[in-house]
Amino acid sequence: MHSSSAMEQAAVVTESPAEVNSPVSEEKTAEKEATETGKRKSDEPGEPEAKGRGKRRRGGGGKNLRRGERYIPPPQKRNPGVSFSQEHFDETSYYFEGGLRKVCPYYFDFKTYCKGRWIGKSLLEVFKSEFRAESMEYYQEAVKEGRIRLNETPVEDLSVVLRNNDHMKNTVHRHEPPVVGTPLEILVDDGEVLVVNKPASIPVHPCGRFRHNTVIFILGKERGISELHTVHRLDRLTSGVLLFARTLEISKKLDQLVRDRQLEKEYVCRVAGEFPEGELICEEPILVVSFKIGLCRVDPKGKDCRTVFQRISFNGKNSVVRCLPLTGRTHQIRVHLQYLGFPILNDPIYGSSAWGPRMGKGGLVEKSDEELLQALVEEHRSQESLHMLDIPDDGIGIGKDAEDVKRSEKVDKLDGTSERNTSKEINQTQNDTQVPTSSEIVNQGCADINPNNTPLTSPTNSNGSRTEATDSTPKTPPGTRDHLCSECKLVRPDPTEKELIMYLHALRYKGPDFEYSTRLPDWAKEDWVEAD
Repeated sequence: MHSSSAMEQAAVVTESPAEVNSPVSEEKTAEKEATETGKRKSDEPGEPEAKGRGKRRRGGGGKNLRRGERYIPPPQKRNPGVSFSQEHFDETSYYFEGGLRKVCPYYFDFKTYCKGRWIGKSLLEVFKSEFRAESMEYYQEAVKEGRIRLNETPVEDLSVVLRNNDHMKNTVHRHEPPVVGTPLEILVDDGEVLVVNKPASIPVHPCGRFRHNTVIFILGKERGISELHTVHRLDRLTSGVLLFARTLEISKKLDQLVRDRQLEKEYVCRVAGEFPEGELICEEPILVVSFKIGLCRVDPKGKDCRTVFQRISFNGKNSVVRCLPLTGRTHQIRVHLQYLGFPILNDPIYGSSAWGPRMGKGGLVEKSDEELLQALVEEHRSQESLHMLDIPDDGIGIGKDAEDVKRSEKVDKLDGTSERNTSKEINQTQNDTQVPTSSEIVNQGCADINPNNTPLTSPTNSNGSRTEATDSTPKTPPGTRDHLCSECKLVRPDPTEKELIMYLHALRYKGPDFEYSTRLPDWAKEDWVEAD
């Protein structure tokens, strides 16, 4: 469990590689300036100068351009304190079906600056090498329809060569995976902190294929709560206590408590096998193998860490275990339990057969890191469950060179694919990844089933919890299909409980003068029986 530095909850419009450019702010004024910069009359190449200099051309800002040279506007400065706004929340709507929260497909602009490694390459080369989620035929058709832009100008030919500071935009029809329909339970909201009981399957913030199906967007869309400061993160499949600071001052205080190790964390999980009785301490160092999918392993070169375990119950098949992480390494509890030979049930990474017959017990894996990564990808690809690793469907980036591994803490998202964030860089990444504004293509959203574009909710019980949506809810929302979208041509089955829930729950967070806790989840109770 990592604590991240206290920064604003939301992100900026575009991402720029640290080695090349600075990102653009998402703030409306900055977006307006960027748009105006891209459409100034003086930006049009080929406009002759006034005094007989027809062979010379002027670009934006009076810059003289050689024949055939195109103007590239300078990168905009970012504003790291900009939050998501109602404009973002209104991009689309939710509906509830079969106990799941679903997002109506919507149009979305992925934006990025030209990476250093792209300079001098054509757009065609970049799409072929790094954005293989769609075919070249798709990108050619997208060009014809004006969905791919360079510096706010529609691209006419993918042979255009990229230059430093080029700003690219790709409009896509976006589909988000469903998550559990369980409402977010607010445990505390006292003006200083907001404490939420996060259901499993819902990411904390936009990442990968998730945007509206995230804690941040659900709070903003349904509760009108924004301007939150991230204190810590829970993995998407983990449930339990999630803290946000309401003010920068409180965020700094909580962050200092974490650095000083004055914040006690208690988790509960259900693991395979009979866990030993009594207290068991694991102090094996943990090394991050891949930032892209958050893969870690015990390794002497890793960082020191310490976790205290204690068995709560055993039902003859699996055990409920109390976990006290005394340090905050990525996936610390999951990695240590795998090392001890008791992987958490439904863990898509550390419970995978890709680790070999010993399942990583004792740190013995007869595979290189590269081979392990590829085995994980192949296993989930064969099961059509790559989304559980939060990596591109085609495994882009697996096995790249060291420089790309360093980049994997960020996001290359011109086609909507993503790379996993590490916990300690949550706030930094939120402010470095592109968070597009409304597309110029009219967003149909759930127009046919929700003409006013207001959030759709399922019926509620007297206690405020939602019941399952009625059968009248369409299986596939009409009015949302796009003729170029490959996802629209697929019929995906709803995810199973195994794909939505990992049996790991943040039970309690305690500081010098506060304590926040939840009740035990049903699967952690002694009489719980696993469904077939």
